[in-house]
Amino acid sequence: MEALENNKVLVIDDDRFIVKVISDCLEKEGFVVNVAYDFNSGMDKIYNNAPDIILLDVVLPEMNGVEICRLLRNDTRTSHVPIIMLTSKVNIEDKVAGLDAGADDYITKPFECLELIARIKSHIRRAKQEKSFNPLTELPGNLLIEEEIRQRVNDIKKKFAVLYIDLDNFKAYNDVYGFLKGDEVIKFVAHILKKNIKELGNPDDFIGHIGGDDFIAITTPSKVDIICKSIINQFDSTISLFYSTEDRRRGFIVTRDRSNQEIKYPFMTISIAIVSNEKRHINSHWQVAEIAAEMKKYAKSLQGSVYVKDRRVR
Repeated sequence: MEALENNKVLVIDDDRFIVKVISDCLEKEGFVVNVAYDFNSGMDKIYNNAPDIILLDVVLPEMNGVEICRLLRNDTRTSHVPIIMLTSKVNIEDKVAGLDAGADDYITKPFECLELIARIKSHIRRAKQEKSFNPLTELPGNLLIEEEIRQRVNDIKKKFAVLYIDLDNFKAYNDVYGFLKGDEVIKFVAHILKKNIKELGNPDDFIGHIGGDDFIAITTPSKVDIICKSIINQFDSTISLFYSTEDRRRGFIVTRDRSNQEIKYPFMTISIAIVSNEKRHINSHWQVAEIAAEMKKYAKSLQGSVYVKDRRVR
């Protein structure tokens, strides 16, 4: 059974019998159920105790479910919360109206408890996965990265290599060119990683975006050298195009520190730190992170774009 004890369901329906049926059904599965019978109490529950999913009746006093759905979708605090519309009607127009307003699903009363539970689980699972993806690069974020590394570590029969990818001098570039241009660089790096892992890696290799200019890729030790060399080659041969003609001509960018002193920064380079269980046993994902941080520090102390491996055997 999935761990559901922390998942909160808000039911907004003026039919108290239906609310009781739904509550009994979901609480047996371990959901935390909150209920509201009208628009005002429903909104209070939403904003004071944010739900993981909302079951919303179409026909309600004061404001109907379609209007409430549209309101929630236009509010940044609730735009990500899954909404399942409930109705006793079978009119296709009601269904279309609810979906057009932003509802994720639609279920008609009376319904089977098992079906309702299955749909709720599906939407909560998908919402959590979407939250785990970086919105800029659409790559898996920290939660999925941690889970993936933990799975690789626990599978003691297979060898893995974790690549911790970081840009050098990215902050200076961001300060001079602005965050929108910086975002373009981040998307460029994500593109290079996707391309090389797909073309040179294994079918089950993984790419994640920690945040900012930090990325993770997971492959096998036999693929590391060819992937890293290709990433560095493509990055170094293209990155100058993100700079102005003047900066390309002089080969560096100029910014100023807090004392208004002029500082020259070279163009961005890429550093890759590699952690592998090829020659040593890795105990946990925490150990991977510690070794990666140590290797990254060493990589960034070197000139230019580089990749470095942890070659220790214990």
